Amino acid sequence: MPEVLLIDDQGVKVGVIPVREALALADERELDLVEVAPQARPPVCRIMDYGKYRFMQQKRDKDTRKKQKTQSVKEMKMRPKIDVHDYDFKVKAIKNFLQAGHRVKVSIFFRGREMAFQDKGREVLNRVVADCNELGKVDSTPRMEGRYMRMMLAPLPPAVKKPGGKAEESAEGSKEKASAAE
Repeated sequence: MPEVLLIDDQGVKVGVIPVREALALADERELDLVEVAPQARPPVCRIMDYGKYRFMQQKRDKDTRKKQKTQSVKEMKMRPKIDVHDYDFKVKAIKNFLQAGHRVKVSIFFRGREMAFQDKGREVLNRVVADCNELGKVDSTPRMEGRYMRMMLAPLPPAVKKPGGKAEESAEGSKEKASAAE
């Protein structure tokens, strides 16, 4: 006769008992007998309200999905011969995307003979990296995909400020030096 290690509805280990006896205990308490570790020897079963358990599990899953921050990918397209104002405007938009926590795909589109001058496109991407290095880091380096040279920028994680930081210490130190000078 198969036996199981039983844990009751209070979380107390009852011990190794036959399956029929475990089912009788569950019926007596008007609860379900649920196998929680079938690979164990003997298998572990728990007496619980399975409907309530499933409901609570779904509720927890829903809460974790709610708390999860989704990162969307924004794309910014440029040309190798981009004008200064257009470049500044697009870099400003890239910075706003990075501050909002989005990843940014920066694409340089080459037309016709521009394909022969891919170094111009790489220079534009390097300028973008230099202008946005305080807000984001390069996730994937520039590479060619057909007529596009693409690069991914990922936002930097927010800086954690420590309580009792160096700013307070330096202010206290300067006060002590001023009082010692008097």
